Amino acid sequence: MKITCIIPLLWIFLSLPSFSIAQSSTDIQNNHPSSYLSDLKKELVKEWPKNRAINLVFHGHSVPAGHFKTPVVNTLEAYPYLLLKELKQRYPTAVINIINTSIGGEHSGKGEMRFAEEVLPHRPDVLYIDYALNDIRQGLAASKTAWVKMIEAAQEAGTKVVLLTPSPNLRFDILAEDHELSKHAQQVRELAKSFSVGLVDSYRLFQQKAQAGVDLTDFMSQGNHPNERGHALIAKGLMKLFE
Repeated sequence: MKITCIIPLLWIFLSLPSFSIAQSSTDIQNNHPSSYLSDLKKELVKEWPKNRAINLVFHGHSVPAGHFKTPVVNTLEAYPYLLLKELKQRYPTAVINIINTSIGGEHSGKGEMRFAEEVLPHRPDVLYIDYALNDIRQGLAASKTAWVKMIEAAQEAGTKVVLLTPSPNLRFDILAEDHELSKHAQQVRELAKSFSVGLVDSYRLFQQKAQAGVDLTDFMSQGNHPNERGHALIAKGLMKLFE
């Protein structure tokens, strides 16, 4: 009688590891994002003549393109170049190219249409996708389709992918969860988990500031564009993947 009780329990126990291991792997990635780019970090510490150029490609809308208060474009104060500055301090012997394929006003549907010809030819070591702020114009379903196509094409090319949730648009209450911008942020998180790619949750970083009572206008050059302080917050999140 004891044996018949133990066997079902043993069968249940043995059936759990595949799920538990997969779940654990996801948790490790989410909790310790620095592991996602571990191979690239080995390249970044190499010295001449053993090193090579590392291409970081940023694909998105006006924010990664460096638009501040329209029509001013502050390229060197935008997060791609703030990240470069931080990376050069950490990896002084590395050759790092910042390649920006972002276009102001564009949503992911248009970004996906030019992806094969204008993004992949740069042979990115890391591809950053930041479109959610503008994707509210085309909706969740169309946005998901475009993001999936870009992620799949990049992974097929052997590229590491990092997704960014949106930076704020002050028309939306960042502490509320029932509006379109928040829903797009959540969709980006789900895509990162589904494809096991990197995630920089810009939306959450700004949300934490608001929850702490900080006025988000201190981080914005206008309603939908961060200022240098806002870009620095995003760059800090990006840098976590290299630490």
